Amino acid sequence: MRIISGGIQHETNTFAEGMTTLADFIRDSHAGDQLAGHDTVIERYSDTGTIHGGYLAAAERVGFELVPVLNTRAYPSGMVARQTFDQLCELLTSRIAAELPADGILLDLHGAMVTEEYEDAEAEIVRRVRELVPDDIPIVVTLDLHANISPALAERATVIIGYDTYPHVDMRERGEEAAELISRIVRGEVQPQQAYRQLPLLTMPPMQCTLRQPMQDIVAQLHALEAEAGILTATIAMGFPFADIRDMGVTVLATADGDLQQAEEAVERLATILWQARDNLQPQLTTIERAIQLSQQQEGLVIFADGSDNPGGGAPCDGTVALAALIKADCPSAVVGCLFDPETVQQAVEAGEGATIDVTLGGKTDDRHGQPLQLRAEVLRLSDGDFRFHGAMAQGLADTLGNTALLRIGGVEVLTTSLRRQLIDRAMLETVDIDPTALQLLVLKSAVHFRADIGPLASLIVDGDTPGIHRPDFSCFEYHKLRRPVYPLDGDTERS
Repeated sequence: MRIISGGIQHETNTFAEGMTTLADFIRDSHAGDQLAGHDTVIERYSDTGTIHGGYLAAAERVGFELVPVLNTRAYPSGMVARQTFDQLCELLTSRIAAELPADGILLDLHGAMVTEEYEDAEAEIVRRVRELVPDDIPIVVTLDLHANISPALAERATVIIGYDTYPHVDMRERGEEAAELISRIVRGEVQPQQAYRQLPLLTMPPMQCTLRQPMQDIVAQLHALEAEAGILTATIAMGFPFADIRDMGVTVLATADGDLQQAEEAVERLATILWQARDNLQPQLTTIERAIQLSQQQEGLVIFADGSDNPGGGAPCDGTVALAALIKADCPSAVVGCLFDPETVQQAVEAGEGATIDVTLGGKTDDRHGQPLQLRAEVLRLSDGDFRFHGAMAQGLADTLGNTALLRIGGVEVLTTSLRRQLIDRAMLETVDIDPTALQLLVLKSAVHFRADIGPLASLIVDGDTPGIHRPDFSCFEYHKLRRPVYPLDGDTERS
């Protein structure tokens, strides 16, 4: 059995400044090595907590040949340029065509890519791949929990399997599930029948977290459904709300073995569960001033999740609102990270550790996340920023913050980086020897992912009330393309 795999991933924030280009994919694919194909994909992803890590592990265990032709991603950002999308699709499809014939196709996609031409770029990727192979060749697609799944994507994929967790600690498991299922399909052991349902429901990242209620119970019910005889797999996609497209929002899918009615009934049950929980899926926010007070009253570490400036959802990661408040309060034992400012990092590198420098820190991307701060800062530590994830999310994968500087302004320290990165793993703090357990307050440019590895260290976690293009507040965004009515934008919404 011969299975071809490929992947193009991007989570597009349509409210973000600028376009995402091929250079972004090359940079975030570690100097283009993923664009080089088979050997480098295997080298980079083997034994990692990723989708392709799961594909590779299952192929070895089940006993089929996996041929990875491409796996590339760009960090979440603005809309993908038309030419870039076409170039990536051409690279993927030409490499697939060169490796045919094959018994099946595995596609490692995100589900929230938007281009200048396509609101649902993944549906277009699957359409172009489907043109290469006969209808009886299965195409199994793995997607992020934040996928905005359109009817077209559900129709074109033989089976869709989405992450069950947020933080995404089950990527390898879902990759293994997809690879094992496609092998069963090819062998004729199962005949997948997939049902899809789109809900008139929107949710924001903080309460999509599957470590919290009500999502913890919802996922438990999802797993109970998947354990029923005849059900092959089921997915709840919570959607990525920072995309002004028609099909943004919550969708559910279920795949049964040869029984479409069973799949439809399963989808209806999942849709009902989510709809009944809709009021409890809206977040409560805390100001940075209140977080400072709490950190002085609370035993142990307090984490302020500055999700409004989360680069993992397309925000610039150089917002200064929380940092300015910390400096004003002369908050002791506080760290802000990561703050993206390559100019300041270069200035610190040139000055060296122990130097004191005058900096213009942050606020350089746009005017929606705070103004640049004119400060005098001490350069505490410098690093190349290289690390390897050791938390459950993406475990074993190598990455980098780029050149990194730990700056100190009064009692406040700032982890300043040359690349936009969401601070989600203790290994990132270790690049400059930060011990989070020694802190009173940690301000993270992250919405949820930090909860997997850093979250267990905290005595209290609060969702930040700051401005930005990833702010978990629907009243801050104007949607022009979104289907209506939807909850909570339209209070009288009914589920059809």
